[in-house]
Amino acid sequence: MARDVQITFDCADPAALSAFWAEALGYRLQDPPGGFETWDQALEAMGVPPENRNDASALVDPGGRGPRLFFQRVPEGKQAKNRVHLDVRAAPGLEGDARMKALEEEAERLVAHGAARVQRFEPAPPMQAGHIVMTDPEGNEFCLD
Repeated sequence: MARDVQITFDCADPAALSAFWAEALGYRLQDPPGGFETWDQALEAMGVPPENRNDASALVDPGGRGPRLFFQRVPEGKQAKNRVHLDVRAAPGLEGDARMKALEEEAERLVAHGAARVQRFEPAPPMQAGHIVMTDPEGNEFCLD
């Protein structure tokens, strides 16, 4: 039986990191519970103190295809290289120079939103199409693929 998957990010600032990933993936903030127009209204009604209102955030794929992304505040910072990372498919169907140009354009766009560029890997046919390693605003690695 196939299962739904949620991807969870430990982070220092759930609101900021979820905003970055919403921009990177075209996701949107999960709607507040029924009966509330905003998350602030919902959290107020739930009795969540203001200092805890950025303890978590969640994003959903507007098309309903991708997994939910959950961001939770943790006290410790990132310690080492990710063992699992996201590949953001920014150039599907493209090859060679056209592919790398599309990846470079997306890298530039995401840097403007707080990402950092780590390394570019050139195409090496037949097995490697080329990609760019990036980090999100909190240092989590991901690839533009």
